[in-house]
Formats: sequence, structure tokens, C-alpha cells
Amino acid sequence: MSNETDIPVNQRIVDLDIQGMTCASCVGRVERKLGKIEGVEALVNLPLESARVTVPESVSDDQLIATVESAGYKAQVKPDKHAHAAMPAAATPPAPEAGDGGEHGNHGTAPAHGPESHAAGMHDHGPVGGDLRKRLIVAAILTVPLFIISMIPPAQFPHWGWVAMALSTPVVFWSAWPFHRAAAINARHFASTMDTLVSIGVLAAYFFSLWQLIADPNITAHIGMSMSEHALYFETAGVVATFLLLGRWLEARAKSRAGNALKALLDLGAKEATVLRNGVETKIAASELVPGDEFVVRPGEKIATDGFVVTGHSAIDTALVTGESVPVEVGPDDTVTGATINTSGALLVRATRVGADTTLAQMGRLVSEAQTGKAPIARLADRISAVFVPIVLVIAVLTFVLWLMFTGDLNSAFTAAVAVLVIACPCALGLATPIGLLVGTGRGAQLGILIRGPQVLEDTRKIDTVLLDKTGTITEGNLAVTSLDPVAGFDEPELLALAGAAESGSEHPIAHAIVAAARAKAALRETSGFNSAPGGGVRATVGTRVVVAGRESWLKENGIELTDGHRAGPAAAQRAGATSIMVGVDGSFAGLVNLTDTIKESSAAAIARLKELGLRPVLLTGDNAAVAKLVAARVGIAEDDVFADVFPDGKAQAVRELQARGQVVAMVGDGVNDAPALAQADLGIAMGSGTDVAIEAADLTIMGNDLSQVAQSIELSRKTLGTIKMNLFWAFAYNTAGIPIAALGFLNPMIAGAAMAASSVLVVANSLRLRSFGRK
Repeated sequence: MSNETDIPVNQRIVDLDIQGMTCASCVGRVERKLGKIEGVEALVNLPLESARVTVPESVSDDQLIATVESAGYKAQVKPDKHAHAAMPAAATPPAPEAGDGGEHGNHGTAPAHGPESHAAGMHDHGPVGGDLRKRLIVAAILTVPLFIISMIPPAQFPHWGWVAMALSTPVVFWSAWPFHRAAAINARHFASTMDTLVSIGVLAAYFFSLWQLIADPNITAHIGMSMSEHALYFETAGVVATFLLLGRWLEARAKSRAGNALKALLDLGAKEATVLRNGVETKIAASELVPGDEFVVRPGEKIATDGFVVTGHSAIDTALVTGESVPVEVGPDDTVTGATINTSGALLVRATRVGADTTLAQMGRLVSEAQTGKAPIARLADRISAVFVPIVLVIAVLTFVLWLMFTGDLNSAFTAAVAVLVIACPCALGLATPIGLLVGTGRGAQLGILIRGPQVLEDTRKIDTVLLDKTGTITEGNLAVTSLDPVAGFDEPELLALAGAAESGSEHPIAHAIVAAARAKAALRETSGFNSAPGGGVRATVGTRVVVAGRESWLKENGIELTDGHRAGPAAAQRAGATSIMVGVDGSFAGLVNLTDTIKESSAAAIARLKELGLRPVLLTGDNAAVAKLVAARVGIAEDDVFADVFPDGKAQAVRELQARGQVVAMVGDGVNDAPALAQADLGIAMGSGTDVAIEAADLTIMGNDLSQVAQSIELSRKTLGTIKMNLFWAFAYNTAGIPIAALGFLNPMIAGAAMAASSVLVVANSLRLRSFGRK
């Protein structure tokens, strides 16, 4: 599926709210209508009651709305105060198609992209659900006595048929009105949907019974009549309408629950910010922040927007955004993400991204785009649904005619025909794919996994190789002290304490790592006379001792001579993948501080999980072969599955090389130089700690730093696809098996109505199981 960054400059995206769709046939009709406009491509989502439309700049919003309304549905442009493009002022809607009428007011002029629009699009089915609930209650109250007097002989009384007619009339014409209205609207345009089948079935049962009752007023003069002794089907009309309303209402509630994940995600953001202006703290709405604003975040408060720490140290709970449970330590110059929670110290943060540009807004866009998209497997269901209803109508007529020809029994012919109409409703078919996608992508967002589109689900099933960038993916991407090698006269604690104190005046990343290791053991000692040489090292007086730390040349410059034995240590450390800092004290060599880019704790277990999923992990790194093979061995990657000495511009070539061998490749990376490889791969997976460029080039985005989330993302994608396929199988199997059973007279219309309603609810319930994915 295309995302917003892929849209040609002469096109824009418009998000529409569409009311009145009930099944896959409705979806297909709206897509076909919009697709008739030159240059327009529409993706319609039934559960979200929305459409994402890619349109040329020459096509106005009013023209899109007119086209949807000409198909028999209501539409409006979703409001968005963060519009990325405006409708051209000169654009005017051309004349609608022949037969399409209606006047339309000003429905807005900007396409919707921001998080607010998506939140608005996530219908809670409140008004719809409330209306269905009222109609269902009335139907149930009237249908219970209707069913009793029609089906239970002891409960009957003389001329009970007229009472049955009176009880069923409000059910058929008021409670079932949504079905009749939708059927009538589509009939005006020579179209049919699932509602057409329901409406015809209910009305046929009612009017056939009314005709029988008027033709023979004494048809129910006797009491104690079994169903086979009378030709009244008022109870069939009432029960079918009631069951279908129950199914539709349960469906609306379930769809609301399915969309809760995205709504919850978009509600995570802070509502207020304490901004610091001219030294004075002022409370403002978080939406009013602008880049460059500095705001205070106290313990327990949410960080209002993306930025970096100006002053202060704290631990940030990022679980709501990244899915990681362990708080992240931050200090000056560290970046922080809006909607995460400050757990300990006070922070002063400078805003860098606000509004629609924040990480949270990007997450909302990616999830919403994925939910609005359509997998190839869903298009098959849409094509079938487009021709399904007319075929069912023909089958129902043939069933009636053939029954009447071969049996001469009008009642049996009518019952079988109505059962065919009711059992064949393809409601479950229309829900099978979008509901599964809605729940799966929503659950992914809660876990810090963003699935860019439905095609990704298909791609995760095909991949067999996972190419893993080393730095920042398998390793932390930050140097840390891993060993100390003091000479005689010094011990490890003393060597680390002296080196840490001497390095405390330097801003170099290696110095930071040594200082952090020393501070973790004890308080830093006081220093004086600090001096440093770029690329060489540092010198400082620690207490009464002169400490020098850095390269061999720096130690020589400070009068410290090294022997071949001293030089052997750094050479061995380099072969093992480490960086060595030489330390001299009072003119003599004191030892080595060795640092490495540490492997993430979760990497080995995550790679083992990838193997369990049937995937072959391959390591990609710019390090030399010795270091690469050492890292590979520690995390469980085979020695033959290592690409070493790869320059940044060679990463995409590594992907192509694997693809040339016939492998379907997923690439995992986090840097700017990973973007070409992510785009080249059959499936690109970006670690969210990386750059926006990498994230935009990827198909899957992991908002955290944990490699285990990569395995989890593939597993979730595959499970979502499996759920969708299961939904489609049962929806197809249900209709395929149900129609001949009904046509042969083995299925009562009332049972058919209950089964049809149950099938839709079961499809939604099956999809909702994805909400428990990843929970232990």
C-alpha cells in the first residue's frame, strides 16, 4: 500500500467518513464508483466506515462526496487541522454521472492526515449502536409473544393470526427499517447488497402471510395448530429480523472494541505542558507548543512532545510507545519522545517536533494507513461479493419455482426460497479481512510494532532470511568497558578509578564510557590540570598522581615508553573486537582499559526465536571478519552467514546478493545508511531508535530497541494473516454449505437468520483473539 511519502506531487490523499455501508458489496460499490473518476484510487474500509482516496489535484472534495452519495451512501471529508495539502481553489466538480443527483454543500477542502482525523475516524458506533439497540429491544419484546403463539399450539387462541400480524408489523417495518432503507437506496441504482437479501426475505415472509390471512380470514380460527397446519410466517419475519438486528448490534459493539487500540494510542499524548518563558513557568495546552519551546517535566508527568533534555537526569517509562518495560535513563542532550512518562527526576526539555510531526502522530498515521489498506486476499473476497448477491437472488427464484413444480406445495416452496435469501447474506465475508487487520495492527501498536500496510502480512509469510545490521540492532551501538588489564603494581579498581577521573573532563564517547564505568564502582576522584589532544588522549592530575590515557603516540609524547609486551595487549584486544585505551601513571605504563560495543541482552534469545519461526539469520557489519564472527558466535549466527567489511553503500548490494541466490530477504536496520537496504529488501524492518529515513523506508517499524520485537512483529503479522484466512474460510464455507442446504428445504428461515447473524459475530470474535497476542 502506498504511504503518504509515495504520493506524486500532483496528487493528494483525502480521508472520507462514509455512512450506510453494511457489507462487502457496499465496499465494492463505493470503490467502483470512485474508481470511475479518472486518476482516482480508493480503498474503502468497512469496520472503520471510511475511505482513503488518492486523487489528482484537479478532483475536488465535493466531487468525491457527490460520487459516494450517488452510490447511495453519505460521505464527508474528515476534518484535519494539520492538512498536508489544500484543494486547488480553481478545482470545480464536473457534472455527475447520468442518473446521479443530489446537491452538496461545502464539505471541506483539505485532505486528512493528522492524528486528530484518525481519531475522528475511529467510530465508537455510539449513535449507530444506540439506534440498533432501540430497534432490537422493540423487536425482541414483540417477537417473543409472536414466536410463542405461532409455534406453541397450547398458547394459541381463536384467530391468533391477526394478533401475530399486529405483533410482527412494527418489527418488519420499524425495527427492520435499516435493512429496507439500504436495499431501496441500492435498488435505485440497480445494485444489490446483503441488505437486499434480508429485506426481500423479511418482506416476503410478511406479505405472503398477510395475503394468506386476507384470502382466508378463518385460517387460524382453530387453536392448537402445528406449524405444518397453517401457512403463516409472521414469526419467521419477526425472528429473522430480530436475530439479524442482534448480530448487527453485536457486530457494532465488537468493531468498536477492535478499534480501541488505535484510539488508545492517539489518546496517549499529554494534554498540558509547563513551558518556561523568560524564566517563568506557564501552563499551556500541549498542542500550543512550537519547536524551540522549553518545558518542565516533573516526576510522574507525561512528556508533552518530542524533544531533547536540556538539563536534568531521570528514567523515562517508554512502554506506552515502544512496548519496552524497562525505563530508559536520560540526561542532557538525550532525545525523549512525547507521551512517555518521566518516572524520577525533573527534566527541562526543548521541543523539536510538535503536532502532526511527532512520533506519536507518525504512529497513528502508520497504523491508520495500514487499517485502511487492503490485502490481495481481501480483493478476492470483494470480487466474489460483487456478484454474489445477484446470483443468490437467482438461486432463490429457482428454488421457489422448482419446489413449486415438483411438489406443488406453495408453503414449502416459499419457505425454502426465504431460507436461501437469509442464509446467503455475505456479511461475514465483508468483515473477514478488515476486522482481522484492524485488531492485529491495533495490538501491534500497543506492543510498539507498526505494520505499514496489508501487503506486509503477505510478505512476512514468504521471507526465509533475515539480514541483521550489527551496530544498534544486535549490539547497543555504544562502547562500554568490558575488561581491564593492569600491569604489576596496579589492580583493576585502581586502574579504572584513575582512568575514569582523568577522562572526566573529556566529551569523547570513549571517555564517557570509561567515566560511566568508574562512576558505577565509586565516586570520581578530584582532578586538576586537565589537558587533551584531539584523537590522542587526555592528561590530568588525580590527587597527587599524573595520569595519561589514550593512544601509544600520546603516551610517548608524555614520556612513557612502551615495550613489545605492552603492545601485545592492544593487538590481542583488537583481534577480539575491542578498542584499547593505554593508561600511564607518574611516567610509567599502568595497563589497558578495553571497550567493546556490547551485545544486547535480548539478541541471542531473539535470534533463536527467529530460527524457530523458520528464518535464517545473517549478520551484516562494517567490522572486520574476526570481530564479526566473534559477535555472530555469541548470538547464535552461523559463521558462514556473516557479511563483514561492508561499507554503508554496500548494504543494499548484500541484500541483492542474497536475493540473487533465490532467498526472500527481510532487512533489519536503524541508521540513515540502512535506508537503501531496507527499501531493497523484500521486507524492511526499522528499529524505532533509528532515523526517520530508515523508518520511512521500512515496511515494519519497531518503536523500541529490543531485537526480540523483530521476531514478535513477524509472528504477529503471520498470526494476523492466519486469522484473516481463517475468517475468510469460514465465511466462504458457511455460505457455500448453507445455500444448498436451504434450497433443499432442510433449513428453517428462522434458524438461517440466527446462523447468519452468528457467523458475523463469530468472525469478529475470532479476530478479537488477537488482542491477547503477546500476553503471558
